[in-house]
Amino acid sequence: MRTRSFVTATATVAALLTTIGSVASAQVRRQPLVTGDLFDVTPYVGYMVFGDYMKGPLGTSISNAPAPVYGAQLGMKLAPNVSLLANLATTSSDIKAGIPLLGGLSVAHSTMVLYDAGLQLDVPMTTMAGTTFSPFVQAGAGAIRYDLSQSLLSATATNFAANVGVGADFALGSEVGLRLMVKDYIGKFDFKDVTFVDLTGETANNFAFSAGVRFSF
Repeated sequence: MRTRSFVTATATVAALLTTIGSVASAQVRRQPLVTGDLFDVTPYVGYMVFGDYMKGPLGTSISNAPAPVYGAQLGMKLAPNVSLLANLATTSSDIKAGIPLLGGLSVAHSTMVLYDAGLQLDVPMTTMAGTTFSPFVQAGAGAIRYDLSQSLLSATATNFAANVGVGADFALGSEVGLRLMVKDYIGKFDFKDVTFVDLTGETANNFAFSAGVRFSF
């Protein structure tokens, strides 16, 4: 009985998935987001919020202040709904030492370059109103390069950073779309590169909220 129930449930699920897939494919064919182009490029702007690089006693911490972020992402289709990505972005802000009661004190200035590569999975669909949009998820890996300066002193550090992102493309035309995205850069700041002291930092989640215009070609 259990085997028969399992087979029946599997067949039902398979039939349901086939029906959903057929409907989704029909919707995409009626109003595609792009016209089968191989490449796309998305210049974007946004705002980046940084996690704590280090947490000390009594609630102290070290982190970057939130700041605008600017970048561009290049995509190349590997399959109808799968793309290979390359991303480059930059942002600049003060490094803050968080001290309870005193707030954040600026201890240095940091210019960051974020570069990474990864994969994107699209899920094209059409709304009841006929608007075509394509939610997507991304995952990849790369690095964040920090150029730090304080008075006459300067130092650089390059740290590995994995990333995951979610967002959606909204069609504005056959070759142009609006892209909204949230991306999380996950990594540690290597204090040894700038302080020559082997300190273990926290794994920080650094969120980039962005909007851009996607061009396909």
